[in-house]
Amino acid sequence: MEKTKSSLKSTIAVSLTNYLDAGAIVAGASGLTLWQDYLGLTEGHLGLLNAISANCLGAAIGAIIGGFLADKYGRKAIYTYNMLVYMLGVALIMFSFNFPMLLAGFLVTGISVGVGVPASWTYISENSEVGNRGRNIGISQMAWGIGPTIILILGTLLAPPTGATADSAGVLFAPVVKTLADLLTGGTAEGTALNVFSSRIVFASLFIVAFIAWNLQRRLDESAEWKAEKAKATADGNKGTFASFGSLFTNKVNIRTILFLAGIYLTWNLVSSVMGFFQQHIYETAGGLSNQHANMLSVAQWVIIIITTFFFSMVVDKVNQRWLYAFGVGMGVIAWVIIVTIGVNSIAGLLFFTLIWGIQAGVSVQSFYALWASELFPAKYRAAAQGIMFFIVRGVSALWGLGFVYIYGENGEGFTLAAYIMMALLVISMLIGTIWTPQTRGKTLEQITKERYGDDI
Repeated sequence: MEKTKSSLKSTIAVSLTNYLDAGAIVAGASGLTLWQDYLGLTEGHLGLLNAISANCLGAAIGAIIGGFLADKYGRKAIYTYNMLVYMLGVALIMFSFNFPMLLAGFLVTGISVGVGVPASWTYISENSEVGNRGRNIGISQMAWGIGPTIILILGTLLAPPTGATADSAGVLFAPVVKTLADLLTGGTAEGTALNVFSSRIVFASLFIVAFIAWNLQRRLDESAEWKAEKAKATADGNKGTFASFGSLFTNKVNIRTILFLAGIYLTWNLVSSVMGFFQQHIYETAGGLSNQHANMLSVAQWVIIIITTFFFSMVVDKVNQRWLYAFGVGMGVIAWVIIVTIGVNSIAGLLFFTLIWGIQAGVSVQSFYALWASELFPAKYRAAAQGIMFFIVRGVSALWGLGFVYIYGENGEGFTLAAYIMMALLVISMLIGTIWTPQTRGKTLEQITKERYGDDI
């Protein structure tokens, strides 16, 4: 029982990484139109911001670095320093006054997010009991939902007025945003320069949470499994992570694992990365909603995600994972069918899409990927392998994000074509994951490694 409490406590501390990951993506998304108006950005600029952010390339670069470092120097090393990098990136965004500074802030924040992801999923898995591994991954994914919910609530409360009327502004815009802007600028901030202060405050909230996370995570104990593997490698005279990592691309089991994980996660992430960064923008352009109403609809969706993720965490260690996976991705396909048939500019279509897409995001491919990726690779390069996978997925998503803005168009005229592409990608993810679901439930990590690799690691 004591061990269960210990794993839950460390899971909550590490899960703040997911809060900050999703929070950074959604904070950028909720304020995207405000930064676009303030700096006069084009759709190409927005695509570039998405491409180098925590949503895509920034996280991809960070993941490949963080995965190697976590295997070579330990999981705790990541938690000792990484949040400091995150705070630097968020500070750059908070004080941005031109596009290069904003771009740099998104990149630094994204790199930090990527560094933390392989270590967090690996640490949670290695410190979980056999019957709670899926539950703990689910709890970490709940933080991925709680972060955006809080960020979007803030964005809604702080939202600037739309058009000429001040009635459409969030209730905290005048007393908080305008007051703070007047204090810092001497009352010179007006129009778009004033409106963007609401986004600056949202990012400031992430800075505060990152500081709290840094203080909690740097006190965590090192993973016992990593220490045991490190001691074994030293005793056997192995050269370490970098020398042994070459087998990742030569061992047949590893190659099959990479193809499977890329098949489910890359196809799904090409859809979710667009929704993570552009959903409010789509609601405002193709859907015709105000910034405030777009944020409100997204808040409702994230509440659904939190509830559904809690359900996932309670059942994933107990039920057939094949059918749970198929249910989750299947709901995603249905969501896109609805938005195409009913219409993105219909409030009924947006409401149904918000509900069903929220359900699939709670029983999401990312939850299964985080669980399976930490189970299917051996401890000696478990984090590094995940870093490579994350690099591939987020890197390709970055290129897709650059292309998506041109398919979508300035005002959403290409939305229907984009939606059909989304459906096709989700169907591929559903088929691969359902057909080749790994049978790992109820087994220890050591048992899984032995069954898959024997002595060939």
